[in-house]
Order: sequence, then structure tokens, then C-alpha cells
Amino acid sequence: MAKILCVSDEKDPLVYSKNVKERYKDIDFIIGAGDLRMKYYGFIVSSLNKRLYFVFGNHHLNQYKYFIKKEAGYVMDTGYSNAYTRNYFGSTCISEKVKRDKKTGLILTGFGGSLRYNNGKNQYSDIQMYMKVIARIPKMFYYRVRFGRWVDIVVTHAPPAGIHDKPDRCHKGFKAFLWFMRVFKPRYLIHGHVHLLDMNEKRVDTYHQTQVINVFKSYILEIEE
Repeated sequence: MAKILCVSDEKDPLVYSKNVKERYKDIDFIIGAGDLRMKYYGFIVSSLNKRLYFVFGNHHLNQYKYFIKKEAGYVMDTGYSNAYTRNYFGSTCISEKVKRDKKTGLILTGFGGSLRYNNGKNQYSDIQMYMKVIARIPKMFYYRVRFGRWVDIVVTHAPPAGIHDKPDRCHKGFKAFLWFMRVFKPRYLIHGHVHLLDMNEKRVDTYHQTQVINVFKSYILEIEE
């Protein structure tokens, strides 16, 4: 069984605690679904000594430029090495990648950002997100050939359209994620972005063969082998 600590959007007092190491001592790795500061991720990773796989949301983007390829020139100009972008606080930004976690064997990919609402950074139209999904297919194909499946966990910031999203433009989901789930059949789609005012509110839905989970603040995902 794999046990994963998922976080997004707001600090959770249960995580940001002196007892974090004892409370989450048996997790295998961490997933970040966006809108959290890198210092918070750094606290979790350094406390638990576990790898983090994350995407950026539509807020807290001051270090976005160090992780995204199109900003690579800026990284070099400021003296940051490529190692910084790959291994900051033992973390991996999977917005442009497909990665297999060596300990659990789980295959992950990610799509950061939100639906465009004010032309800010890391905001996209649905067509642009479709293009990002299509561009990921060659990378996933390798894992399909080698391990018999495209991907196990998709990490997004925004939700899929019609699942956990809201009517306002900022919090609408992407139709592209629905197509992705129908075609590539990941076991899980992990997202944030939509805040839960009532922590007893429903977090989990199923779309075709995929469990869609809102991990606002924190959520423990347990996956049977």
C-alpha cells in the first residue's frame, strides 16, 4: 500500500506543526496541488524527509520562473543552476513532466494553473490546456510501453469541468481534464483551487475509472497495490 500526503491552497495546522514528523511518519511521498509557498513545501519536505511532487496554481508564483522551461533564460541570468529547478527542497515540479516514483512505482504527471480570468500568469484557456494535454502524450507513451499504463496519478490545480468546480470564471474547471480521464484512465486526479468552507463537504467523486479528489489544505491518499 502507498500512503501519500496531499496538500493545497492553505496551510493546515495539522501539517504545519512540531508534531508533523510523528503524525505523518508512514507516508511514502507528498503531493502539492498548488497555491502554497515554497517555504511551506520546504518545511514539509525537510520535516518528513520525503519527496514532493507538485504543480503551481494561480497564486504564489514568485518562484514559478525557476521551474518552468520557458523561463529558463531568466534562471541562468540570475545565476540559479538547473539543479535548483529539479531538486529544490527535494521537490519535483511535474507541470511539464511525467515521473515514476521509485519507491512506490506510481507514475505521476501534472497540469498547473487555472482557467484564464484576468490574463495573469499560469492561466490558460481550455484550448491551451488541451494542447498541454496532447503535448504530454509522447512522454506518457514511454510508460505505457514499459509498464502497461499511461499514468496513475494526475496532479492539477484547477478541477475538471463540472466536478468540484464553481460557477465563477476563476473557479471553473477544464474540459480538457475530462477528455484526459476518459482516454488515459488514471486511477486518481488530485486537485486544489476550490476552497472547502465546510471540511465535511464532499471531496471525492468518480469520473469513468478515475477518482477525482479535492485535497484542499490536506488529504491522506491510501492506494492499495
